[in-house]
Amino acid sequence: MAEAAKWYVAHTYSGYENAVKTTIEKYVANQHLEDMIVDLQIPMESVTEITDNGTKEMERKVFPGYILIKMVMTDDTWHLIRNIRGVTGFVGAENKPIPLTDEEVAELGIEKHEIVVQYAIGDNVKIIDGPMNSLSGIVEELDIAKNSVIVRVSMFGREMPVELELDQIESLED
Repeated sequence: MAEAAKWYVAHTYSGYENAVKTTIEKYVANQHLEDMIVDLQIPMESVTEITDNGTKEMERKVFPGYILIKMVMTDDTWHLIRNIRGVTGFVGAENKPIPLTDEEVAELGIEKHEIVVQYAIGDNVKIIDGPMNSLSGIVEELDIAKNSVIVRVSMFGREMPVELELDQIESLED
């Protein structure tokens, strides 16, 4: 059932986001709904505030008054969330919540997709996507955190580094 879960946005009273999240988590645990309500998030960002006393790192809500819920939308789960104190409703039309699209989820950075690389620095690889498709080269640099790899390819008789994303190349089998 959890595979059918989608991300929805619930509107809350401003300042009640954490209380609403805690309450939903308690309901989910008590009623064993872990397969229906999969994840709850309040998007936060790190901000540096400069005051007379110096600089201070703070966490700030990206969308005050909203909480993101990954859930399977049924009448029961809709009523559960909707009737929690502090929740004013879902984002969508009247009584029809609209799930976030895959592009919106990716843009918000809610879900992290881990890419497992099958190559290392010094390995021979083939480019499988983009304008340099089918060229081969050698991996020079690898930065998994930034999703980038630098491959040295030979074009027009010259060696040149090309920056690509991790999923644009594959290891050549020896």
